[in-house]
Amino acid sequence: MAITPEFVVGFSREAMELTLVICLPMMGVGLIVGVVISIFQAATQIQDATLTLVPKLIAMFLALILAFPWIMDKMITYTTNLLINIPTYIR
Repeated sequence: MAITPEFVVGFSREAMELTLVICLPMMGVGLIVGVVISIFQAATQIQDATLTLVPKLIAMFLALILAFPWIMDKMITYTTNLLINIPTYIR
């Protein structure tokens, strides 16, 4: 198998897709918490930047802890496939 532009693009696409999938749990939780806090700020007219930052950080950290086994499974599978296929890639 020769390294072609299509191979490089496909390989890069797969890595970027995995990165996006891995980021989804934290980003989704951050988005939901941000919207809830924005609604709260609009209702109470409290406009403090730290009011959004701290809860988002805590929620995203908790999401990371909960999703960590799934994330590691995805990363181990990707890395295993990558290492197993190295002989195929260098031909």
